[in-house]
Amino acid sequence: MTMARPAGGGLEPAGRRGEVLRLIRGAPGPVSIAEIADRLGVHLNTVRFHLDTLIENGQVERAETVRRTPGRPPQLFRAVRVMDPSGPRHYRLLAEVLADTLDADPDPRGRAIAAGRAWGSRHGDSSEHGDSSEHGGSSDHGGSSDHGDGQVGGEPVGRLVSLLDTLGFAPELGDDRPHAHPEGGPSQIRLRNCPFLELASSKPQIACSIHLGLMRGALDAWGSPVTVDRLDPFAEPDLCVAHLAREGVR
Repeated sequence: MTMARPAGGGLEPAGRRGEVLRLIRGAPGPVSIAEIADRLGVHLNTVRFHLDTLIENGQVERAETVRRTPGRPPQLFRAVRVMDPSGPRHYRLLAEVLADTLDADPDPRGRAIAAGRAWGSRHGDSSEHGDSSEHGGSSDHGGSSDHGDGQVGGEPVGRLVSLLDTLGFAPELGDDRPHAHPEGGPSQIRLRNCPFLELASSKPQIACSIHLGLMRGALDAWGSPVTVDRLDPFAEPDLCVAHLAREGVR
C-alpha cells in the first residue's frame, strides 16, 4: 500500500476526525461506517468524509470483507499499523547528534569535509544518469539555471549553481578578482540563504565544512577543472561566499 503524507504535514488529527481515528485504533477488529457513526453519534456521511481523509493520509485502510449473507457486504476499516506518517519530525535533533559526533573527532573539519564530499560525489554520479531526485528538489531553478556559458569551469559550475539553488542556498555568481580569470568567468558563488542555518550558527566548523565538501565532491564527479578553494561562512550577516579556483591554482 502506498501511503501519501498529508499535504500540510501536521500532527494527530483533531476534533471529530481524531475521534474517528482513535475509535478505529481502539477497536478489536475492522469496523464499519455504521458502527463508527453509532458509537460517535454522528451522521454516516460525516464518518465517510473523515474516513476519506484518513485513508488519503495513510492512517486508515479498507479491510477485506467476507460475504456471509446475500447482498453487498459492508465496507470495513482498520488502522494502518505503521508509524503515523503525519507525526512530528525532529531532523534538527538528528543533525545535532551527528554534528556532535563529528565534532568529537580529532579532525572534525576534515571529517566533515570528507562526509560532504562523499555526498556531493554520489549526487554527481547519479545526476550523470539523469537522476535528480536524490536531493528531493525540483528541477525548476527559476532564474538561476542559466549558468553554463562564459564561465571558468563552464557547465560544471553552472550545474553546481543549479544544485545549490535546488538545495535552497539561493546562489548568485560573482567576481571579485576579474584579473585572475582571463576567460572573464566568475570567481565566487555568493550564497544568500543557508538551509543549515541553525546548525551552521552553533557548529559552523561542521555544517560549513560539510557544505564545502559537497560542492567539491559534486565538481569532482562532473570532471570540473574548477574546485571550491574555500568557503567564507557569514562573510556578511546575510551572505556566505564560496571561492572558485582552477585545480592546482590557488
